[in-house]
Amino acid sequence: MNRASTLDTLLAQERTRFVHTHPRSMALAQAAEAHFLFGVPLHWMRDWPSPATLFVQQAQGTALTCADGLTYRDFCLGDTGAMFGHSPAPVAQAIAQQAAQGLTCMLPSTLAPRVGRLLQERFGLPLWQMTLTASDANRFVLRWARAITRRPQLLVFDGCYHGAVDDTLVDLDPASGRTLPRPSVLGQVHNHDAFTRVVPFNDLSALEAALAPGDVALLLAEPALTNFGLVPPQPGFWEAAQALCRRHGTLLVLDETHTLSSGVGGYTRAHGLRPDLWVAGKAVAGGLPCAVYGFTEEVGQRMREAKTAAPEGHSGIGTTLSANALTLAALHAALEHLHTPATYVHMLDTAQTLEAGLMQRIHAAGRPWTVTRLGARMELQFMPQTPRHAQDVRDFGQPALEAFTHLFMLNRGVLLTPFHSMMLCSPATSAQDVQALLDAFDELLDVLPR
Repeated sequence: MNRASTLDTLLAQERTRFVHTHPRSMALAQAAEAHFLFGVPLHWMRDWPSPATLFVQQAQGTALTCADGLTYRDFCLGDTGAMFGHSPAPVAQAIAQQAAQGLTCMLPSTLAPRVGRLLQERFGLPLWQMTLTASDANRFVLRWARAITRRPQLLVFDGCYHGAVDDTLVDLDPASGRTLPRPSVLGQVHNHDAFTRVVPFNDLSALEAALAPGDVALLLAEPALTNFGLVPPQPGFWEAAQALCRRHGTLLVLDETHTLSSGVGGYTRAHGLRPDLWVAGKAVAGGLPCAVYGFTEEVGQRMREAKTAAPEGHSGIGTTLSANALTLAALHAALEHLHTPATYVHMLDTAQTLEAGLMQRIHAAGRPWTVTRLGARMELQFMPQTPRHAQDVRDFGQPALEAFTHLFMLNRGVLLTPFHSMMLCSPATSAQDVQALLDAFDELLDVLPR
């Protein structure tokens, strides 16, 4: 039996095991089909390799309990939304207190000045605006950038992910270098090749060539690719990229929604970067829907001038529920109690221990795999070395093995993300959690064909 058919057999066994041990989730999935598309409130919730969606009864810290009463050690943590653990006490208390005092008024809460000061202290930039999601934040940042630079072009890296921003849902044609529409995007009627350029990550020559015409409003990027597999920047890349953006008058926007785990202030502060604008969502308010975008004084002045010069009417920027009182309360609690050095010391130490344990086992087993870590976030990558750009992930990735790994670990009480075997360590992640993951990984190594 060849390796692929052996993996198919093993996956079938794990699927059968899931069905037998999760009768309640199986029943809930069937019942939900009557009312929800694909049986879930958001179709992404079905993007897991299990036979049915795992329905959650409760989540606290790193313990997630499903409808069948089984408890999991959670290293997915809501794909970063629960990076500080599920329902962290300071945020839960702030939400409960504010809920009794009002949810939304379309007016600023009395907490607003304190939240603004904490945002500057934690993330470094002086001026801020709030949205409900990072997708919204990036959409609005794109409008601001085009308005203040009077340039039409957006530049992104191949494999980028910036939520549901239409302009970024594009691919790179490696043969021609052209921007292509992404075939998986539904209902698309515009190809953004006229206004979006795509270049490989970590490629300074391609970046400079894309900036050279002088018509790029902004480079919108994550400090490291995270939704196409974890691809970190090569040494010196961002220092050179920043200089190129300045030379060509292009605004640099860093989206840290998935890289906040790098340290207090995210990758940007941990590595001394100086973007013109900065975005974070998901975990920034402890898991409550919230996102922020910050910017320099210079950019803020240009924003004021653009808004003042424009006719009265809707700017296309902002939503009614942005910066509502409940969100401000949660963000205030998160900034004060979660985005702290003490929190990150534990997260980073725990992640380092987990990385070392995984790599020791990979080497001992002689597997051609690696682990790539960025702060408290890491990925088990079924390739011999850390990828340099998105094309490496396309060339060397093993989706079938990733899917099997996820289901195998889930059936042994350890939850990884369903994408790229990502693992995240939170302030609540214990040594026992790490050991449980490593024990399950030992089992995985034993059953997989060599």
